[in-house]
Amino acid sequence: MADATYNEDNIRSLDWKEHIRLRPGMYIGKLGDGTSPDDGIYILLKEVIDNSIDEYVMGHGNRIEVNIEDGVASVRDYGRGIPLGKVVDVVSKMNTGGKYDSKAFKKSVGLNGVGLKATNALSDEFSVYAVREGKMKKADFSLGNLVKEHNQVKTKEANGTFISYHADPAIFKKFKYRSDFIENQLWNYAYLNAGLKLIYNGKTLVSKNGLKDLLERKVNEELRRYPVIHLKGDDMEVAITHGNAYGETYFSFVNGQHTTQGGTHLNAFKQGLVEACQKHYSKAYDRKDILSSVVAAVAIKVEDPIFESQTKTKLGSTDMGPGLPTVSTFMRNFMVEHFDNFLHKNPTTAEALEKRIKQSERERKEIAGIKKLANARAKKANLHNKKLRDCRVQYNSNNKKHTDEQKLATTIFITEGDSASGSITVARDVQTQAVFSLRGKPLNCFGQTKKVVYENEEFNLLQHALNIEDGVDELRYNRVVIATDADVDGMHIRLLLLTFFLQFFPDMVEGGHLYILETPLFRVRDKQKTFYCYSEQEKQDAIKALRGKPEITRFKGLGEISPKEFSDFIGENIRLEPVVMGENTDIDKLLSYYMGKNTPDRQNFIIDNLRIELDADMDGDGTADVDQLVSEKEAKAAAEAA
Repeated sequence: MADATYNEDNIRSLDWKEHIRLRPGMYIGKLGDGTSPDDGIYILLKEVIDNSIDEYVMGHGNRIEVNIEDGVASVRDYGRGIPLGKVVDVVSKMNTGGKYDSKAFKKSVGLNGVGLKATNALSDEFSVYAVREGKMKKADFSLGNLVKEHNQVKTKEANGTFISYHADPAIFKKFKYRSDFIENQLWNYAYLNAGLKLIYNGKTLVSKNGLKDLLERKVNEELRRYPVIHLKGDDMEVAITHGNAYGETYFSFVNGQHTTQGGTHLNAFKQGLVEACQKHYSKAYDRKDILSSVVAAVAIKVEDPIFESQTKTKLGSTDMGPGLPTVSTFMRNFMVEHFDNFLHKNPTTAEALEKRIKQSERERKEIAGIKKLANARAKKANLHNKKLRDCRVQYNSNNKKHTDEQKLATTIFITEGDSASGSITVARDVQTQAVFSLRGKPLNCFGQTKKVVYENEEFNLLQHALNIEDGVDELRYNRVVIATDADVDGMHIRLLLLTFFLQFFPDMVEGGHLYILETPLFRVRDKQKTFYCYSEQEKQDAIKALRGKPEITRFKGLGEISPKEFSDFIGENIRLEPVVMGENTDIDKLLSYYMGKNTPDRQNFIIDNLRIELDADMDGDGTADVDQLVSEKEAKAAAEAA
């Protein structure tokens, strides 16, 4: 068949609003529904707040108010306020902003002038007003189109800018804000701008000690091997400690932007830390031993930063700015000089740090032989690994054909048994969704050393599938999803996998990469309509909506759900519950409670939390027929098995 006619009529010029709405991924990464910290609704909020932060950095206003209610987000700062004659232009005309003059915004967070315009174009309601010296100018928009430009009026309000918007539900479908994600986002702003007050829905967030506060909040005092080392210089701030957990955990920032994927500055920091330790102790300690169990925060300011993606999650700049040293030279010189000086002045900390390095060295040497055999076995298995059904795009891909949106969408489902993995494998998107199948219940690795990861074939293959043996920097999938049955065995497998990740790869959880897949418990249908219900309440609502006597199916396992049905549950309407580290989470205590020696408290917890599902009244006699009821005796047995 001949190609369709290609002529002048096929060439279209989109205006800025149409282009943003047609290709939102180019501007804000993936859309999502709010279950991931890098979903679009949080990027839009960040773009608005960034402008307020820039005002604070320039010395104007020390308070920013953020409110979210019924899906409407608003941000009020007390900076200088947008010049009143440019209020409409700043939020609706591309290549318009105050950040192109490098003297005014030399090291600004957002440099391309797109952020506010993207938020405007992707919102069905958007309002902005600015106050300057007793005068106010306001404008209202919808989908980027000006609805009303209000006349300038007098006001007693303080100087500053106010922006309110509601993300367009036609683009961000069924979205919902998570307070823990927003608070974490705002805390990062607080740490990077000591003294700035951020008020979120009435709660005040403020930091006095910058990145030192960040680490002290993230790592409990009893888990730190030595007090947090806090170093500051021109355009540079770092905070460092070591803990007991495996892996490396970093919080890196460039010009206030949280670079979740690191970049040139983080690589240079690691090298600088290694060289500083080797210099101070006059010993060629292995890089891996120095960095093992490190928890560090790094913030750097770069002139005209170049990021490797539109969402600015990885720094690509090699220079600090015109006529300035390279990022690598600047960072390494800073660390070698200041970190070494600190250790000389604090010998107790220096001794504790070296003790941690030596412990890592012993542990590494103990597993060296096992690791070599395990890696050879894993390499052989990878040639015909039936456990892994891979996808075509990877999160760590350097292929320029793979978009940021595709990389952020990469997902691997960890399933149990062939029936469950079979349905997901058939239903998945082969571009961005992979499946790893467990043979059965994995080993309870609580209290074990990392040696078990290499000795246990299942864990070793999973580690290689995710590409996390040497840390999460090269993680192959943005979302690692535990997909188990909604029953006692499924809960147990979920706990065992959570134990594995929390104990050996806490940085993966901290990075927001681990999720639990929610799958429907019931299908309620008649000849016209079908509802998939995730709770008893949703089931009752579906029954009322259909009236009559609909057919009700209780899904006891993932294998019972057909591939055709599954495609909807892992596609656009996927429901994921993120695994989030709470404030001051003590992983050791948490895992000890759930996976350690059996206690009555844990048995009671499992008994209280097992889900009991009752079928609807199918007989019409006013009573419910029990479909699956777990007795106290069975619950105790499940608790003991766990």
